[in-house]
Amino acid sequence: VSKKKKNNMPHARNRNPSPIPEVTWDTGLKEMNETWKGAIACLGVAVFFVMTIGIIYWQVVDQPNKNWILRGTFSGLIWERRTQSLVIQTLTEDKTYVEIDVGNVGNPDIEVPFVRNLCWLNKTEFCYTWDSVAEVKISLEVDEEKQTECYSMTWAPVHCHVELKDCFSMTNVSWYGGASVRGQTWPINDQNATMQPFVVSDLKDNPSGFGSVLERYFLGSSGVAVLVSPDIPVQLGVDSRHQFCLQSLPSMERLPLQYTVCVAYNVKAAHQEAIQQLSQHNRELPFWKLLASVDSGQKLERELRIFSNRLKRHQLGEGVISLNEHSTALLSDMDHHYLNNRKRGMSKRLTRDLPLVKLLNISITLSPFLGVDTTQFHTSLVDGTQAHWLSLPSAPQGQLIPVMSHWRGKFCVKLNITNPAAVSWFLDRVGSLHSHLGMEYIVLEGGEGNLFEEQALRPPQALGGDKYISLLADLGTRIGNSTIMTAGTRSSHKPLFVRMTRLQSDWSPMGLKGIIPSLLHHTLLGYNFLIPDAVGGSLSGELVTDEELFIRWLEITAFLPVISFHTPPWVCGEGRVLNLSQIYIAKHQRDVVPLIEKYAEEWRLTGNPIYRPIWWLSPSDPMTFNIDDQFLIGDEVLVAPVVEKGAVQRDIYLPDGGFQWHDSQNAQVFDGGTFLQDYPVALEEVAVFLRRS
Repeated sequence: VSKKKKNNMPHARNRNPSPIPEVTWDTGLKEMNETWKGAIACLGVAVFFVMTIGIIYWQVVDQPNKNWILRGTFSGLIWERRTQSLVIQTLTEDKTYVEIDVGNVGNPDIEVPFVRNLCWLNKTEFCYTWDSVAEVKISLEVDEEKQTECYSMTWAPVHCHVELKDCFSMTNVSWYGGASVRGQTWPINDQNATMQPFVVSDLKDNPSGFGSVLERYFLGSSGVAVLVSPDIPVQLGVDSRHQFCLQSLPSMERLPLQYTVCVAYNVKAAHQEAIQQLSQHNRELPFWKLLASVDSGQKLERELRIFSNRLKRHQLGEGVISLNEHSTALLSDMDHHYLNNRKRGMSKRLTRDLPLVKLLNISITLSPFLGVDTTQFHTSLVDGTQAHWLSLPSAPQGQLIPVMSHWRGKFCVKLNITNPAAVSWFLDRVGSLHSHLGMEYIVLEGGEGNLFEEQALRPPQALGGDKYISLLADLGTRIGNSTIMTAGTRSSHKPLFVRMTRLQSDWSPMGLKGIIPSLLHHTLLGYNFLIPDAVGGSLSGELVTDEELFIRWLEITAFLPVISFHTPPWVCGEGRVLNLSQIYIAKHQRDVVPLIEKYAEEWRLTGNPIYRPIWWLSPSDPMTFNIDDQFLIGDEVLVAPVVEKGAVQRDIYLPDGGFQWHDSQNAQVFDGGTFLQDYPVALEEVAVFLRRS
C-alpha cells in the first residue's frame, strides 16, 4: 500500500487541473509584482522624458520668440531671441520699421533672455546688462502731435577694448543718407564699404573712403530715421543689399555706441521730423573754370581778359570765372606788388591791369595750408606765432612744433583753426584780397582728413574725427554767404555752398549717372545749395570731346542751383553745343532760379529740401523708392533727364498724389501713378513735367 501511495503521488500531481502549479504560486506572484514595478518605472522614466522634452520645447519652440521691451502709441520695440535682434514694429505687428542685429554682443552660443528690465517700472526706459560685456539703456519718447516715436539707444562697454557693433537690415527697406562715396547710388543699398572711421576724407587720396558730404543720418523707406550721436567716434561699414553697421572704437575711454531711431507714418514724415535746416543764399550764376597755366599775375590777368571777352562774344551771359589756388596765389602776389608800387609812386603802367580784375566776377580758391618754404611760415617761427599751425609739444611742457603735411605737391603746415589769433590772421588775408580783387565767391579747399590721425598722432580733443571741417565751415560763414566748401558735415544749416564730388567724363555711375543720386543724397542731408561738377565731368582735368555727353550733362545741370563749366562750349565749335549752352543758361536764369528762390523760403521755414526724391509726393508707393534718374524741384516740377548713351527715349514714372502731370514740351496730360514706357526725349530736350492740381 505504502508503495502504491508512493507511486501514486507524483501521478496525482501531474493530473492537477490548475494551470499554476501549487508549489510555484508565491514565486509567480513575486515575478508579476516585479514586472509591474518595471512597467511603472519605465512609465516614470517616460513621463520624466516627456516633461523634459516639453520643458525644452517650451523654452526653445513654444516660448514666444518675440518679447516686447517698450511700447509707444503705435509702435513698439521687440527682442527677437532666435536672431539676437532688436525690432521696431507697429503694435499690431503688421509692419516692421527696422531690424537691428546686436548678436555680436556677448557669446552668441549662450541664450540671452534680454527681457529683464533693470530700469524698474519705468515704462519709457529699458536697461539691461550683458555680463562683463556691455550695458544698454533704451528710452522712448513719443510725440503724439507729430505722430513720431523715437528710441534712444546707448550701449556702454563694461570694460576697455570692447567693440560694440549694431547692424541695420536692408531687407525690404531702401536706405538713404550717410556719406558721399565714389560712384554714388540712390538708395545706398547697392554700396559696399569696408568698416572704417565714419569721417570725411579726400576721395582723391582715398577713393574707397567717405567724402564730400557726410552726416550721421540714415533714412529708411519704411518710415525710419537713424541719427548717430555727433560727438562720439564711430565706424561705418556697408554690406551691399544686406546691412549697414555702426561700430564703436575700442579704447581705454570705453567709448559708447549711441544713436536714436525715430519712426513715423511714412518715409517723408520720418525725414521731416529728423532734419531741420535754415539757410539763405545769394544769386546763382554759371561758373566757368579758367584753364590757364601761367607763371605770373600779369599773364593771368591777360588770360582773364581774353576769357571774359569770349563769354561776351558768345552771348553766354553773366558768369563767375573760377580760379584755382595757384592762380589765386598769383593774383595775391600781383596785388601785393600793386600796393607796394602805389606806395612808392611808381608808374601804373606795369600794374594797370589789376583794376580790371576787380571788375570781373571771379571766384578765388584758398586752403588752410601754407608752404614751409614761404616767408610767412619762417616769420611765424621767428616771432613765436608757430601756434598758428597745427602743432604738438616736443615734451609735456616743451615748445610747440608744427606738424608737417603734404598739399598740392608741397610740404606744408595747416592752419590751427582752434586758435583765434590764427583765424583772425586768415580772415585778414581774405579781407585784403576782397578789398583789392572784389571776388564774388571764395572756395575753401583742404578741410578733409585728420592731419593727426593720418600720421598716427593723438589729436587734441577739439580736433578729433572730422571736427576740422565743421570749424572750417564756421570760418567760411564769417567770410560771408558766398563761400564754397569742398566738403561738409554738421554744417548744412549754415549759409554755405558745397561743391559736389568731381566726376569722370563718361556715362557710368562714376560719371553722368552719378549726378542725380549725388544730388538727392546732398539735399536729403540738407545741402541744397550745391555746386555740381562741371558739365562733362572734370576729374581727369581734360577737355570733354563727347558732344552727346556734354549735351546730356548740360540738360541736367540746367535745373541745378549752379551750372559749372570746365570745357567751354566753343571748344566744340560754333554749332549745336554752343547754341544749346546759350538756351539752357537762359532757361536756368528764367525758369529755374525763381523756383529755387521759392522753395528756398519753404526750406528755411520747414526744412523740406528744394530738390526732392520721387517718393516725396508718394511716400507709401514702393515704385518710387529706387528711382535714381528722376528728381523733383519742390512739389511742382518733375525732371527726367536721359542718362543712357545713344538713347532718345526713356521710361518715366509719374508719382500719384491725387493730381495730374502735363508734359512741358507738348502739353500732354497724364494721371499720377502712370508709367510711361519708352517716352520719346530728343537729344536737344529733357523731359519736364509740371504738376496740375
